[in-house]
Formats: sequence, C-alpha cells, structure tokens
Amino acid sequence: MPPPERIGRYLIERRLGTGAFGVVWLAHDDRLEAPVAIKVMAENWAYQLDIRERFLSEARLLRKATSSGVVQVYDIGELPDERPYFVMEYADLGTLEDRLTAGPLPVLEALRLTASAARGTATLHGTGIIHRDIKPSNVLLASGADGEERVLVADLGLAKNLAQASGFTVVAGSPGYTAPEQTESLDGLDARADVYSLGALLYHLVTGTVPARPGKSVRPDELRPDLPREVQRAVLRAMETNRERRWPSAKAFADELDHLHEQLAARQAGGKTRRPRRSHRIRRSHVLIAVAVAAVAALGVGATVKAMDAPAASSVERVNDASGRISVAVPKAWAGQMVDSDWTPTSLGLTGGPAPGLIVAPDVRQWQNLRADVSGVFVGLGTSGELAARVDKLGHRDCTYQGSRAYTDASWHGRVRTWSSCGTPGHSLEEIGLVPARAGLPQVYVQIRSAGGTDRTDPILHSLRISG
Repeated sequence: MPPPERIGRYLIERRLGTGAFGVVWLAHDDRLEAPVAIKVMAENWAYQLDIRERFLSEARLLRKATSSGVVQVYDIGELPDERPYFVMEYADLGTLEDRLTAGPLPVLEALRLTASAARGTATLHGTGIIHRDIKPSNVLLASGADGEERVLVADLGLAKNLAQASGFTVVAGSPGYTAPEQTESLDGLDARADVYSLGALLYHLVTGTVPARPGKSVRPDELRPDLPREVQRAVLRAMETNRERRWPSAKAFADELDHLHEQLAARQAGGKTRRPRRSHRIRRSHVLIAVAVAAVAALGVGATVKAMDAPAASSVERVNDASGRISVAVPKAWAGQMVDSDWTPTSLGLTGGPAPGLIVAPDVRQWQNLRADVSGVFVGLGTSGELAARVDKLGHRDCTYQGSRAYTDASWHGRVRTWSSCGTPGHSLEEIGLVPARAGLPQVYVQIRSAGGTDRTDPILHSLRISG
C-alpha cells in the first residue's frame, strides 16, 4: 500500500516500521520545521473497541510521562476513516536493537545506555506506570541539542497502571526480557518487573545474546570472560527470579550503573584493567552466543543435548530445542555444546518477532566467526512466508560461492547454497531455506558448517523434524 501524502498537517516521508496494532511513519511538521514520527492504528483493528482504547491509552501514558528519557507525544488526531493516530518526537539514531547488529557493546557504553533507560523507566514509575515490555527495540536513540546521544523509552502498548497491576493482570511481555511474575498473573506486578527487564537489557548489551527464560540463563561471563565481576553482579541481581532480591527500584539500578561506569572509566584511564578470566570449555552445557553469520541476531538458552534412542544410529545424536518444536540429528562429534531459545528473523530483513531456533557445535563460542575451524548446525523457524526466498539471496563477502542445488524429500524442498574458502582450508558453509510439504508448518532456515570436508547435508536435512 503506498504511503499517504499527508496525515493531518504532517507531510509523510517514509514508513519507519510496523507493529502489532499500527504503522509508524516519518513525517515533517511544516509549522515546527522538524521531523516527527506518527503512529497510525492499523485498519484491521480500527473497529475493535478494546484495541482502539489500548492504542489511545499508549498516547495518554506517554503524554503523562513528561521526561527527557521518555518519547514525547505532541499531538493526537483521527483520520477520515476514523482511525486514531498520535504524533511523537522522532528518534533519528534508531534503536538499541539496531546498535546490537554489530555484536556486544563495549561495557562502558552498555552501562551508560542501560542507566539512561533505567532513569526513563523510573520516570514512568513515578507517574504510576509499569512498562512491562522493555527490550532493545523499545529503547530509542536520538540526537540531543548539545550533541549528546539521548536514550528514550518508547512503546507503552503493554504498559499498565501500577494501581491496577496489584491484582489480576493479563500475561504480557517479550521472551527473554519478561520477569517471572509477569507469567503468574494472580500474583500482581510492581515496578520491579521492569527492573528485571532492564537487567535483561544489560545482559543482552554486554553478551550480544537474548537471555533465556528466568532462572535458566548462563552467567554473562560464560559469554564474555573479561566482563568485570561487579557488572555481572549488577546484572544477576536485577534478574533475580525472586523480586525481593532485585534492586528495589529502577532509580536504584540506574544509580548503581552510573557508579560502575564511573569506577570502570577511572580504572581504564589509570591503566588498571582486569586480566580476562580464562574461558573453560564445558561439555553439554547450557551456553548462549550471538549468531553473526548472515546477521542472525540472537539466541537464548534452554535445553541440553540429548542422545538418540535408536542404537543403530550411534554415530549421530538427536538434539531438541527448548520449545519442543525443533529436532535434528547431527554427527556425534559436533554435539559438544548447544544454545537454544529464540532467534530473530528481523535480522534478515523479515517481519515477525522472535522464533524458536538452536545451534549445536563442538564450541558454540566460535560460531559467530566464519573463519573458525568449527562444524555445526543452526536451525531457525520462520515467521514469514518469505524466509526461504530471503535465505536464497544471502551472501558472504569473505567466502567463495560454489553454487546451489535443489533439495527435496517427503517433508521439505529448497535450495542448498554452498560456500568454501571462508578463511579455513577444507571448510564449507551451506545455507538452506526450506519450504514444508505439509500445510501449517513454518519455513525453516538451516545453516550447516563442516570443517572435515565430508558432506553431511542431506542426512541432516532428512533428519529434521518440525512440529506445528
């Protein structure tokens, strides 16, 4: 659908993004001579009164929380077809999710950004609002008048009044960032649910990885061995499953992060850097790591590697992800470590939220480096019918493309695209976008890396089992 030329007095320039209930446009305010962002309710929800009220509630809550750390609402209106919209300040530097595409952030930067997000969240709490969905895509970055980067908490579509949250509340939030009490709706919520999410945000910024379910994440130093111990302690306290043990408020967490930033900056300036702790290899452990190949953004953790039941298949091992939807058999020599939880198809330019995925390899810490001598398998479920077509267009600048071939069995069909010479002689990389033969199943992204020169692709693909 082509963009409208104008919404009210605002001249539309381009689409910024699409959410569950609306579309956000970049527009120009001729009177203020400034760019603005306009969120318009989606047509398919326009006459759902409860959704309409939630949409308008977001605008009212943002307007109520007047702070330099929360996105500001300038105007609200209605289109000729009665769809509501509201006009917000434009964050010209993108989101923390955008910042993470290059991998984990420097520790000082991660502390600064999370502290700023925590202060914006504390403002919400001061006006009686729990955000309930703090995550990298909901923390925006904007240029300040003084040249400093501003951090803005945004998207209050799931926000709730603190007084109303003390009793029954609807389960809401995003996997990896959701406090355990948000899934136990009878216990009620308070501001410490957002403290948990802020801790998960910092975890993601310093490790490059989405946390697992509450209580299941590995310690951050398993992913970043040189992470200062005091930073790890702050993260783990914020992410305590028992909210009584967390930081008591978002402000208290922000104050601690500011203190750590000052302390570590002084240490670096004085040349007193800590020696990195040695990273020990852990067999069949729960490990997290960012998937860098083809810009796959993040995975969490959840399940262990499991042996196949069939005794005749002693040279392979069947692994399953935490959701129970993915099962695949890999060579036993590859089944040293596994990460599983969600990956983000949006990192490939596709729509949709996180989806089940897994990586299995002898050392998953090397997976993000295409030049590493490591064998393994990545499987990610798609949230879009365009996944296979998008995988067929991926390229790898440092590798030599060897061509493609068709793959078909009773369950799947797709193209196997092969690269070699990614920096390691004898190493091959194969990527496949699979389309299911049976209706109701998602498309699947499979990546197979082999350092031994033996082609394992067809047996691995043939072993793949996906549930609806």
